Amino acid sequence: MKIGFIGLGSMGGAMAANLVKAGHDVTAWNRSPDAARALEGATAVDTPAGAFKGDAVCTMLADDAAVRSVILDSGALDAAAPGLVHVMMATISVPLVVELAERHRAAGIGYVAAPVFGRPTAAAAAQLNIVAAGDPAAIATVQPILDALGTRTWPLGDEPQRANAAKLAGNMMIALAIEAMAEATALTESYGVKGADFLDIVTSTLFASPAYKGYGASIAAGAYEPAGFKLRLGLKDVRLALDAAAAKGARLPAAEVVRDALVEGVEGGLGDHDWSALAEVAHRRSGLRG
Repeated sequence: MKIGFIGLGSMGGAMAANLVKAGHDVTAWNRSPDAARALEGATAVDTPAGAFKGDAVCTMLADDAAVRSVILDSGALDAAAPGLVHVMMATISVPLVVELAERHRAAGIGYVAAPVFGRPTAAAAAQLNIVAAGDPAAIATVQPILDALGTRTWPLGDEPQRANAAKLAGNMMIALAIEAMAEATALTESYGVKGADFLDIVTSTLFASPAYKGYGASIAAGAYEPAGFKLRLGLKDVRLALDAAAAKGARLPAAEVVRDALVEGVEGGLGDHDWSALAEVAHRRSGLRG
């Protein structure tokens, strides 16, 4: 397939490289042009519109503002090739997903919401889990792309916002898991039990799952750089989850607690650290850190 790829950060760069490895003809655009030029086997273009010329285009951008600027305000939709399908893989707000679906429909372009679960290492290994929603025919068209990027695609129906709601809920659960380990180690360390020893116990028994094991290891080692997922982006996602819940009258009190801890972390200079640095916030609150 001829595929455009927009957004070559730590996740997007690895994903685009896997599409090249899978034999696809990849055209790339990035805000920092050097990243597109450095993508071996791909063709760099000068504008987002240049990536909207093939069978499909994938976008992996940081937030709503970036999506609005790069996709809606740039004129890329007006320049899109007939029959193209846009695969939006970023974690963005539900209202923006609805707006994007409407704008794509008006432009005669397919739109598939396909946010991913997985850290940059999983992206590099093509082991992402992808939640996908949108027109079934459009999803079928881009399934070879999704197969090249992940181990499984989880279909969630024909309304694109369902995929983003699921992604926000999943990220919220990860934030809650990190906060749980942060508070638990604050408790154990206050009684002289090393956080690393406690986390080894619980991640080998009660909570032997990838999220607890992975982030538990970061907390145990106090290793928050380089960031697999920045704390400030975690704050963005928890806020989006709370906004999505409020729109339906749902209450997420635990998420509100985590949001406040994430705000404290950003204000405390941890915004560009991995979001497992939430442990530092809990430990500072408990007087265990300076």
